[in-house]
Amino acid sequence: MSQTIDTQLLIIGGGPGGYVAAIRAGQLGIKTVLVEAVNPGGTCLNIGCIPSKALIHAAEEFAKVTAFAKGDSALGIRLQAPTLDIAKTVAWKDGIVKRLTGGVGALLKKNGVRLVHGLGTIVDGKTVDVEGAGENGDTLRIRCDHLLLATGSVPVELPFLPFGGKVISSTEALSPKALPKRLIVVGGGYIGLELGIVYRKLGCEVAVIEAQDRILPAYDAELTAPVAKHLKHLGILALTGHSVLGLADNGALKVRNAEGKELAFEADQILVAVGRKPKTDGFKLEALQLDMAGRAIKIDDQCRTSMRHVWAIGDVAGEPMLAHRAMAQGEMVAEIIAGKKRHFQPAAMPAVCFTDPEVVVVGLSPDEARAQGIEVKTAMFPFAANGRAMTLESSEGFVRVVARADNHRILGWQAVGVQVSELSIAFVQSIEMGATLEDIAATIHPHPTLGETVQETALRALGHALHI
Repeated sequence: MSQTIDTQLLIIGGGPGGYVAAIRAGQLGIKTVLVEAVNPGGTCLNIGCIPSKALIHAAEEFAKVTAFAKGDSALGIRLQAPTLDIAKTVAWKDGIVKRLTGGVGALLKKNGVRLVHGLGTIVDGKTVDVEGAGENGDTLRIRCDHLLLATGSVPVELPFLPFGGKVISSTEALSPKALPKRLIVVGGGYIGLELGIVYRKLGCEVAVIEAQDRILPAYDAELTAPVAKHLKHLGILALTGHSVLGLADNGALKVRNAEGKELAFEADQILVAVGRKPKTDGFKLEALQLDMAGRAIKIDDQCRTSMRHVWAIGDVAGEPMLAHRAMAQGEMVAEIIAGKKRHFQPAAMPAVCFTDPEVVVVGLSPDEARAQGIEVKTAMFPFAANGRAMTLESSEGFVRVVARADNHRILGWQAVGVQVSELSIAFVQSIEMGATLEDIAATIHPHPTLGETVQETALRALGHALHI
């Protein structure tokens, strides 16, 4: 016998999109139920963005003291050789995750959202069953006016290299019980490189296998060149133009190079990081017979699906798979249900790779703008000419701006360098507000900061940079 409850809004998935939608809906007085199988926060807080950035920080700190012990520091700092307690590192990372997911749970409760723990399965566009969530451990049936799908994404598994044993996904890589001596990363995108750099800085031998002719193939070569250079400096072997074939009988990884020669690489662990795909199975999505866009649920600019009052946000609705996109969509859907007029039409969305150095892309690149037939002005300012970057011992990289040639309206920013993720706010805000090169050039930027490169890049595009 099942228990039945009614609600205005039912959300499946408690990741950044789902929990933000739930909180905003609660604020707007919409009766809301959020169904989440594990902990609120989804991939981002539990096994993605937050834990990976925690390990990136820990690895950077360990790499610094290791360099000090080797006498490699120009700062004159010397230490004894450090040791690493990886269990304590992982526990620290898990503590951050626990605080954040607990905070999300508290916010949901504060705003009157009912959190139901369990795996939701769709009956129809107005009904979802959650097994074991009823009062007596039976099935809880939830009837709703609006159904919001926010199930996120999962790592892509290669059929010839399935997860298991020494073959791991990013989930396992973020909670190591011990560090492998040799790690092979399959995939030279941002996930593979972020984790590969972490493991290298923690002392592992790391090789990256990428099928395309360069790492981070989604970005232009000029932008990713400093990252490729630093991989060599770190001692990471990056093999581009190499295709993975599978495991040999002895457990080695079989690879074919660009010339067609078959090679074999020994490894203690193999991290497969070739991308993510929308999570569309496991909750009977097929019951709705929605229009799809490839693997993703097809939506319009209000996140409506092909079924009335059924919505989809975030990774399950396809690219770009960014937590901040899901958050913005979730907030918007809640407001539309509350009667507000909203459309998801951002002028730009920032994408950040937390590699070393970091990479930021916002808006159009020079090539993308020209492909649209737009005549542009571009300029680049190097961190080598920035005092703050020098004091951080990180003067590699640059900031680049793309603006219309006729009215100087800014269309895009790209940057590679130390802590450029923190510049992404300035980049996207300038585009969203329709700023021109003159606007940025005339804005007083604090000295000494990395942010000065933003002003200097605009000045250079206008032909009168001051510090180069």
